[in-house]
Parts: sequence; structure tokens; C-alpha cells
Amino acid sequence: MELDAKDGKFAARLIAWQRRHGRHGLPWQGTKDAYRIWLSEIMLQQTQVGTVIPYYLAFLERFPDVASLAASDVDSVLRLWSGLGYYSRARNLHRAACEVVVRHGGTFPHDRETLESLPGVGRSTAAAIAAFAHGAREAILDGNVKRVLARHFAVAGYPGEAKVALRLWTIAEAVLPSQGIATYTQALMDLGATVCSRTPACERCPVHDTCQARAQGNVAAYPGTRQRKAVPVRATRMLLLFHQGRLLLEKRPPSGVWGGLWSFPEVSMDEDVASVCEARFGLVVDAITPLSALKHSFTHFTLNIHPVQCRVRADRRVADSAATQWMDPDHAAMEAVPVPVKKLLVRLKAESGEAADRQ
Repeated sequence: MELDAKDGKFAARLIAWQRRHGRHGLPWQGTKDAYRIWLSEIMLQQTQVGTVIPYYLAFLERFPDVASLAASDVDSVLRLWSGLGYYSRARNLHRAACEVVVRHGGTFPHDRETLESLPGVGRSTAAAIAAFAHGAREAILDGNVKRVLARHFAVAGYPGEAKVALRLWTIAEAVLPSQGIATYTQALMDLGATVCSRTPACERCPVHDTCQARAQGNVAAYPGTRQRKAVPVRATRMLLLFHQGRLLLEKRPPSGVWGGLWSFPEVSMDEDVASVCEARFGLVVDAITPLSALKHSFTHFTLNIHPVQCRVRADRRVADSAATQWMDPDHAAMEAVPVPVKKLLVRLKAESGEAADRQ
């Protein structure tokens, strides 16, 4: 089946559907403010709308414009981002804001190519910003849109492969409407998120009668998937070091897993906890209590966390610094900490409450 881009039916149907059935109440809709659009697009990368909304609103309250974001420190950004995951997005968000202020005079570029040069902004994200903020006739191709186009035009293969991605980009550009680009762009996003999902509701799709995958009776075959490899499993110990009611947290390196976040010190499973505490921090361990394990899944591996609660003394060598901080548990929970650390802090608070009730 040939692309029905010549007469614009595909785009026209999506535009009409979006106006009647699409999403219209999202907090980043109804604006041409490139800052707000950019912020939402970054937060929505690999994250569902329902999860993003409270973070988006809190972020805007703290940083209402790109100038205020650029003037902040990255720790403040990470603190607001804590729990949203994929923390490189937050670091790139701050870097991009600084670039917009320094290189572009505080105004977001209008064209996709320049937007794409900002840290953390890929081709599809740049196109979405240009389309929503400036009405630029640009094609998007996020995960949901790849699924819609792969099914409708029966594009076989895994979209992560270069030749498949190129085919999808070619289609995405070919079916662009000459008018109504912002509505059409939103329609593609909405269709992929609410109708043409992993379990599609084909009867509600505005273009179901021209969908090639449906005509084949094989919607589930599109898009193709990559060959799954066994996900490696790693293990680590997290040390919950208590001294006078406070916990010791370390700032992680700026890159890598949980880059720039505050976390409990980690040791390998075969290291002696007391020896590590003495060598690294000059702390004497008076008591060690193993806690129940946590499992945390990353994209490329699973981490089994074995927390150990330690009561320590002689903390003269460990002063508050840029790299280490003694924090009370409630304060620590408000900092930029990874999800497993926040879970452990919640568990500690619950257990201390239960202990108080028993007294």
C-alpha cells in the first residue's frame, strides 16, 4: 500500500480526531512558550504523563523560566528531579538552560537544527519544540510515534536498527500536513499513548481502515522487537551509617549511575564492612544489622541492594563537605537521592515509628 500522503488523508484524519478525542487538559498544552514545551518534552522522555505532571508543576513553581533555571545550581535541579529517574536528563536540562542564556540571549532557538544542538535534545524532541512553539513543519519520531507508523505502514524490523529508523523518518516526513502541524503532532502523540498502544484499541483508531498491519491481521508483529539478551544481575551493599541520630551520605560522581545524587556509601559484597568504615571514614563500627534486600531495575541490568545498618562512633575524620554530609533521615529524604535510598529512608522511619509504639 502506498503512502496516502498525496491527498493528506492520514494527517487530516488524525487532526480531526485529535480535536474531538485527543488530550486537551495537560498542563503544558495551550502555550507557545518554548521553555515550558521543552521542559515537558524532556520530562516525558521514557516517562508516563501521569508521573510527569506533579514534577512538571513543581519544577515550574521553582524555575518559572529559563533564566531562573540557568541561575540555579545543578543540585537544586537534581533535588526536584529526585524520583523521576534517568538523571542525565536533569543534568542536561541545566546545561541546556545555561547554553540558552549564554549563547542565545535567553531565547530558545526557533529552528530544529539549532534546538538539536542543545544538551539532551535529540531530533524528535527538537522537532516537537519547533512545531508546538513556532508551527515549524517538522516530523517527530518518539517511541509512540514509531509504533503508530510501523503499524500503519507495515514497516518490519526493530526501529532501533538504522535502516528501519531511516524508513520511519522518511514516512514521518512524507505524511506531514501543510497546515495544523501542532495539532497533528499532538495527535500522533495522543494516538500512540491512548489508542495505538502496546495493546491497541483498533476500533477507536481514526485510521484503522488504512492500517496495513490490521489489514494483515497481524498488528502485534509491528513494530519488530530486538533480540532480548539476559539482563545481568549485580549486587552491592549500602551502608546506613548512624551517629547521634544522623546518617552519612556521599555524593556520587557527576556521571554514571545516579550521577550527582546523594546516596549511602557502597561496598562490594565480599568486603568487610567494619574495615571499610575504618579505612574510608575513620569510623568504628559498634553494631551491624543486616536489613532485607531491595531489587532495583535499570535499563541494562538489575541491582540487588543489600543494606546494612551500622551504629558508628569516632567520626572526627568525616566532616560535612561537598562530598559527604551527615543528615537526619527526614532531611536526607528531601535531598536529591535515588529511589532505593528514598525507600530505605521510608523504611527506617516506619520501623522507628513501630519501635516507639511498642515502648
